[in-house]
Formats: sequence, C-alpha cells, structure tokens
Amino acid sequence: MTVNRRISIAPMMDWTDRHDRYFLRLISQHALLYTEMVTTGAIIYGDAHRHLHYNDAEHPVALQLGGSNPEDLARACDIANGYGYDEINLNCGCPSDRVQNGAFGACLMATPDIVANCVRSMIAASDAPITVKNRIGIDDQEDYPSLKRFVETVADAGCKTFIVHARKAWLNGLSPKENREVPPLKYDLVYQLKQELPELEIIINGGIKTLDETETHLAQVDGVMIGREAYQNPYVLADVDARFYDDDTTPRTRHQVVEAMLPYIEAHLEEPHAMLGHVTRHMLGLFQGLRGAKQWRRYISENAHRKGADANVVREALALVAEQPDEASA
Repeated sequence: MTVNRRISIAPMMDWTDRHDRYFLRLISQHALLYTEMVTTGAIIYGDAHRHLHYNDAEHPVALQLGGSNPEDLARACDIANGYGYDEINLNCGCPSDRVQNGAFGACLMATPDIVANCVRSMIAASDAPITVKNRIGIDDQEDYPSLKRFVETVADAGCKTFIVHARKAWLNGLSPKENREVPPLKYDLVYQLKQELPELEIIINGGIKTLDETETHLAQVDGVMIGREAYQNPYVLADVDARFYDDDTTPRTRHQVVEAMLPYIEAHLEEPHAMLGHVTRHMLGLFQGLRGAKQWRRYISENAHRKGADANVVREALALVAEQPDEASA
C-alpha cells in the first residue's frame, strides 16, 4: 500500500475528529488526514467502533495510536484492520500529563528500544503501513545525537516513515499548549536527519502556516505536516491539490464547501445524541480574513447549541457572508 504523505494534517486532540476530517476533505482531495490520538485501551476495552469508524470520503486517512505495550498495540492494530485505514501511526510526541501517566507519547523518546519493540509488533499485526510521530527530543537530551539514535533504532525494527515535530518536548514545567509554542523550532535538525538517513521518509511538522513555507521545506524533506493553521484557517488547503499533487481540478469556494457540508450535517443530526455544534465548531475558521467572517462565527457560536438547532443555522450564517471571487489562499 502506497501512501502519499507530501502534505498531511496533524492529529490534534479534540480537533481532528471525523467531522473535521470530512470537512477538510471537501477543501483538499489529496492531503493525508490523521485521526485524533486513540489509546490502545479505548480500542481494546472501550467502544472500538465509536473511536474507529469514519466516512469513506475521508480517505486517505491515518489512525494515530497511543500506547507503549507491544501486545496491546498489536491487538489495537488487528481491530483497526477491519476499518481499512491507510496508515497507522504511533504517537511518540504528545507531552500531556495524561499521556505521560500512561507511559507513552513523548516520554517514549527516552526508550527507543521499547518503541522498536512496539513497532515490530504493530507491523506484524497491521494491514496498513506503520509510521512514528516524534519530537526532536525531550528535556535535556542532546539535540541531534539522541534524535538520530531514536530514529535509527526504530527504523531497524521496520519503520520507514518518521513525522518529526521540530521542537523538543519538556515533560515537566511546560503545559501541552506551551510545548507547542515555547521550545524553539529547529528545522535544521530534521533536514540533517533526512540528509544522513536518505533511505527513510522524513516528514516535517511544527509551526508551518503557509504553502510558501511548505514548498521551502519540501526542498529538504519528503513531506510537510500542517497542524493548527489547517484547523484555524482551513481554506489554506484550497491550493494544496494543484500546487503539490498536480491536480488541476478547481477547488470548491468557501460557499461551495458549506453547501457540500449541509447533507452531511443533516445525516449527522439523525444520529442518537447528535448536536449541530459537534460539526459546526470545526467550520468557524472557514472565512478567516474575509468580510463577514466575524458574523459567520458569531451566528454559529450563538445558535448551534440551541435545542433543535439544525442545518438552517448554517444556511442563515452563510447568508451573512458575501461570496467573493478568487478565494483560494496560498
């Protein structure tokens, strides 16, 4: 199975759920989308279907797993096989307290041998390719040598694709939010990794906001993962297909994206316990930078959670934003 990772959208807790991924797929047909991190325990002992099901339109889509027990990770992969993900990714980069207490996420960078064992088990159990997402280091690890040791050790176990967030994670003293902003970005270390290990697929992540920046990184590495910018300003993805996948299909305008979401929203509202806000919260940034964006956000924010709110709230909000030509953003 070949997965094109030239452009991907980062796994983001509480953000990149199935509704957000469906929405983003209406803007870019080709960018690889990632789920939120799902723990092995949630799949093995919880409601696996709730965590793993998605709309077929989301492809290509990757599942990110959180865990550090090889047997549990293999079991989770085996269950996930039934859902047909295009990739399964092991989280070795999340610095949250909850993740640390579970002995996985970024703290795994201190134990590359454990990660290697995890990867071996996952590869043996999974129908989809296995990848790893990691930081450049944690705490007081020396910058490049520890990163290279980690990657080489895990690569020897069979992982050939590494998504590297170009910041250290500080497991004590910084919040998860601060860990996304305070440690300095060191893109040069990711570039060096690719130069010294050219046989590996190296994807860069961290602080990337524009497609011009993306193009600059692609001169050095194999792919770019965009994070918060793709959530807060999703229409930044409108030019991705033409610019990076040689697809000259005219992208949907913002208004056309909203219109295409309406049938999805109506179907969602037929589900038990569904609320309009479950979907519309992901759409608030669609008109960022345009006239009417504030009215769009405000109308949805004030009305989506009201009892009985339906797709008409979105239609009414859309009417507050004038359609503007040449919308695609670079």
